[in-house]
Amino acid sequence: MASTIASCLETGKDDDTAIAAPGRPGLTFAALRAHAAKTVVQLNARGIGRNDRVAIVLPNGPEMASAFLTIGAGATTAPLNPGYREDEFDFYLSDLNAKAIVVEKGNESPAVTVAKNHKLQVLEIEWSESDPAGAFSFVGESPSSAVSSSMATANDIALVLHTSGTTSRPKIVPLSQKNVSASASHIGDILSLSSEDTCMNIMPLFHIHGLIAAVLSSVTAGGTVFCCPPFNALRVFSWLDEANASWYTAVPTMHQAILSRAPRNKEILDKLNLRFIRSSSSSLPPPVMQELEKTFSAPVAESYGMTEAAHQMASNQLPPGQRKPGSVGVAAGPEVEIMDDSGKILPQGEIGEIVIRGPNVTDGYENNPTANAENFTNGWFRTGDQGVLDEDGFLQITGRLKEIINRGGEKIAPLEVDNIIQSHPAVAQTVTFAMPHPKLGEEVAVAIVLNEGAEATDREIKDFASEKLADFKVPRKVLFLDEIPKGATGKMQRIGLAEKLGLTK
Repeated sequence: MASTIASCLETGKDDDTAIAAPGRPGLTFAALRAHAAKTVVQLNARGIGRNDRVAIVLPNGPEMASAFLTIGAGATTAPLNPGYREDEFDFYLSDLNAKAIVVEKGNESPAVTVAKNHKLQVLEIEWSESDPAGAFSFVGESPSSAVSSSMATANDIALVLHTSGTTSRPKIVPLSQKNVSASASHIGDILSLSSEDTCMNIMPLFHIHGLIAAVLSSVTAGGTVFCCPPFNALRVFSWLDEANASWYTAVPTMHQAILSRAPRNKEILDKLNLRFIRSSSSSLPPPVMQELEKTFSAPVAESYGMTEAAHQMASNQLPPGQRKPGSVGVAAGPEVEIMDDSGKILPQGEIGEIVIRGPNVTDGYENNPTANAENFTNGWFRTGDQGVLDEDGFLQITGRLKEIINRGGEKIAPLEVDNIIQSHPAVAQTVTFAMPHPKLGEEVAVAIVLNEGAEATDREIKDFASEKLADFKVPRKVLFLDEIPKGATGKMQRIGLAEKLGLTK
């Protein structure tokens, strides 16, 4: 098993394509390896070496993927959302203690202004559309503050990302070279990835899902990653066609957007030959899974991941293995168990907190002893998710502990309500969440996006839910929206939704 990003790049055959992109010639593995070696030398010449942090602010595409791989081969990468505003860049760049920032030549992002205010090196890179996808060069001469040249080792930090911070200050998650390499290998193993595979990446590359599940897992297996621009449902089918993709990975809201375009792309659909589709980062409603499999004539593997695990923890299996709608599958890399509040591991069939341990799991949050004490118990990392293992060892997530609705002492898992309402024929998207209640503390609310041309009333939705849910779980408030608020990665967010929708007054 590879233990560094540099060693992950060694599997691919010299002439095979590692990185591809729409309308661009591909970058071979031989060229990618040479590019990584050259990039590390150029960083070292600029005084940047192992464990020095380099923030990367680039648009989604092959150069972002290549920057992650090649800079990560010799330093620590810190990808940031290029859509951040100045105050957000100010927070993240100072909190990360970055030494440099990489941007596209001529970029006028507020990140550049903030970086200069913090006296960071601003490293501009440039490329031409006629260059192989992912090939770039640094602009300008290097200063004379060189460090000794060397590639990163297994225990060096490869990647630092912040947690989402929906309920508290975001925490820094340092992931070592061996953490990210192990996770990439785990993904390759469960999906049987090989040099024959091409992944179309539509996930943002400032997020663990796209970085590890699409990019690093592909090159570690000797396969190709086809790097798309920022997600656009109108272009996905043409990208799939051009890439000759064998798989793609996405969050459920992306899958739903893609399905909405399928009827208009039947000619391309008939040509596609996907080996499988992967879904992760939030729960995939079983009806969406079934529609994906029917539309693409390919199995869907739902997986379970999080930043602290360098992404993957569990996954459904591909045929002839088993996959269960509504489940995130079996342990796929780290050990996965269920723990009670006292730290006792529970038997199969009992609900508790999902805990993990393994080579892909972070050693702990940075400079945060309180969070580490709360989140690590006897060597196990507490995920904050509630779940249960069935008799086959398949994991079902019953809810995020912080998202569990406490209605006068009765506990309601929003995901259970989601899955019931999502099965209504008029419903396209659903998110159940807690809204304040003067006597009960919290009450059940649901936001719904209807299918195009469909109609439904709040009474109809409540009656439908009451057929399959206990009365206290039936939403008392039903909101019909054109779009449900989402985070930067396309995930629907429960926490804080009541406030966003004006239900806290």
